Amino acid sequence: MSAPLRGIFAPVGTVFDPSGELDLRVFAENVVAYGATGLAGLVVLGSNGEFALLSGDEKLKLVEVARRHLPSGKPILAGTGCESLKETIALTVRCADAGAAAALVVTPHYYKKDMTDAALEGYYSRLADASPIPVMLYNMPGNTGVNLSASLTVKLAAHPNIVGIKDSGGNIVQIAEVLAGAPEGFSVFAGSGSFLLATLVLGGVGGTLAVANVVPDHCARIQECFEQGDLDAARRLQLALLPLNAAVTSRFGIGGMKAAMDLVGYQGGVPRPPILPASEAVRTEIARILERLGVKTVQRA
Repeated sequence: MSAPLRGIFAPVGTVFDPSGELDLRVFAENVVAYGATGLAGLVVLGSNGEFALLSGDEKLKLVEVARRHLPSGKPILAGTGCESLKETIALTVRCADAGAAAALVVTPHYYKKDMTDAALEGYYSRLADASPIPVMLYNMPGNTGVNLSASLTVKLAAHPNIVGIKDSGGNIVQIAEVLAGAPEGFSVFAGSGSFLLATLVLGGVGGTLAVANVVPDHCARIQECFEQGDLDAARRLQLALLPLNAAVTSRFGIGGMKAAMDLVGYQGGVPRPPILPASEAVRTEIARILERLGVKTVQRA
């Protein structure tokens, strides 16, 4: 991968059939639809792809299918983070062979108290040494309980095969500290649509956003307006996005995101247990939020 990572990526949802198995046909249809939008690429096996609920073979199949159906100029980032370094390296190599352009690697976290800066530095450095594709750090303290500090991120950014970070922590000061200290060309991505514009203003170059599964072009337009110098338009789009972003993340979670996908014409379906699908009341509330944003909803048979 020669060019730095930049732009809006959707952490694409994984689609399951009524029996709970992967529905690769419908997943491929979603990938084709996203490929026709303003998205720069897709994240496969992200948090919103329910990666923690998938087997190793299922993860590989999803990367393979996505790569076959996404335009060649749009890269795939594969979520390859596992609890052990050994398993993470193995999955990263397999995903690279399947066509992933880079690995998005969340912090290990089960042994949270042991995940010191020294432990995480060793984990990421050794992974980057072994990985055949560039590594992007993934800070998700809301789910993992582990925060990848700005100082450690800046230190890791010096590794030639660690090329960026997706930060979902929402701490804009920490994001600013990374941007201030990281070398030129290190790609800092907002990990939520709620602080996309703030990250761009500080020097970030993109975002990996749950809400981009629902309104990909709206998200891409925020970055486009910002880069064109139309900060007023970018600000209006950013503020308008906040209710929908909250609905598909903090308020209603994976079930809400998948319901929102269904409502706008993508195929979200149901989450894999133990995650529950959105209730009818939640679906109705999300439909109202979409209507206020000016997004048409569809009725499925």
